[in-house]
Amino acid sequence: MHTFKSHFPAPSGSATGYDTLVVGAGFAGSVMAERLASQAGQRVLVVDKRPHIGGNAHDRHDESGLLIHPYGPHIFHTNSADVFAYLSQFTAWRPYQHRVLCSVDGQLLPMPINLDTVNRLYGLQLSAFDMEGFLAGVAEKVDQVRSSEDVVVSRVGRDLYEKFFRGYTRKQWGLDPSELDASVTARVPTRTSRDDRYFTDTYQAMPLHGYTRMFERMLAHPNIHVMLGTDYRDIVHVMPWKHMVYTGPIDAFFEHRHGQLPYRSLHFEHVTVQPPAGQAHVQPVGTVNHPNDHLYTRVTEFKHLTGQRHEASSLVYEYPRAHGDPYYPVPRAENTQLYRRYEADAEELSDVTFIGRLASYKYYNMDQVVAQALSTFKRLAQR
Repeated sequence: MHTFKSHFPAPSGSATGYDTLVVGAGFAGSVMAERLASQAGQRVLVVDKRPHIGGNAHDRHDESGLLIHPYGPHIFHTNSADVFAYLSQFTAWRPYQHRVLCSVDGQLLPMPINLDTVNRLYGLQLSAFDMEGFLAGVAEKVDQVRSSEDVVVSRVGRDLYEKFFRGYTRKQWGLDPSELDASVTARVPTRTSRDDRYFTDTYQAMPLHGYTRMFERMLAHPNIHVMLGTDYRDIVHVMPWKHMVYTGPIDAFFEHRHGQLPYRSLHFEHVTVQPPAGQAHVQPVGTVNHPNDHLYTRVTEFKHLTGQRHEASSLVYEYPRAHGDPYYPVPRAENTQLYRRYEADAEELSDVTFIGRLASYKYYNMDQVVAQALSTFKRLAQR
């Protein structure tokens, strides 16, 4: 058990205990801790099992001095002016619009599927007006959209589904899209224009000096104390506290009393390489998807995201796994039902608040977690 570096001093009067114990130093926990300390004047203890703050959004410099995301690429985008303004208190921003190419039939084609994707794949010269008719012509009629497969084939037809979606989804989830909830692929748009941005949100930017620096500033309030490399269960009966904010897996909190909620995990392989002579990058865009070849799903080159200038470049290869750190809740009806049982248990507890991706068993983007934490703080403050 060890505490964080000295720039997170123990709050004055900590001998009398803490108002709130926050479990987890990712987005949900850090935003809650900052609001409780700065707006409600509370003494807050933040505890995390990992040796660092920032949760999966943690970033650091590798041995070569390249800024990397150890837990895979985290690209910030939001339509919420409130969320963007809130985080802007703790970081300056670097404008960045993420682009993704998909390796299909020997070509690197824009993803999400757009006008250029279809024209280059099939050797056509469709206009944006023609594209709607083309998609309508290949789309398969589905009476009732139930699965991820239904979502895609009803929108872009069987061939584009097989080339761009099916293999990727099977690798990512270990299940065929026909076995997965419609929500998995409903997130991926299809465009009739040439817009090749992966996201179309109003605010698209990366923290100028990285996520970890942003989290450090968020947690620097003198009323916040951070303990890292610490399982909260080791200190929960030792440290006095009045209320708990829990951001870990909800089933683990209740010791899996109803059974284990399934997650997909990821294995990351980071490599440092030299770009070709005279070039700054190895890949033409931030991320290249590999739906049909290789065991990995995608490769991301961090310098695109960070804007860092460096003679070398760092890439991460993502390999989906059935076991490991919990990353993605598996969206199936029976899992939602199991989560509802834990949710009912959580609602019985007046001294614990459950927030974040793992505690809510939902695939939230970073901005959605921040929004959830801000609204949860307002509710608690009113109480």
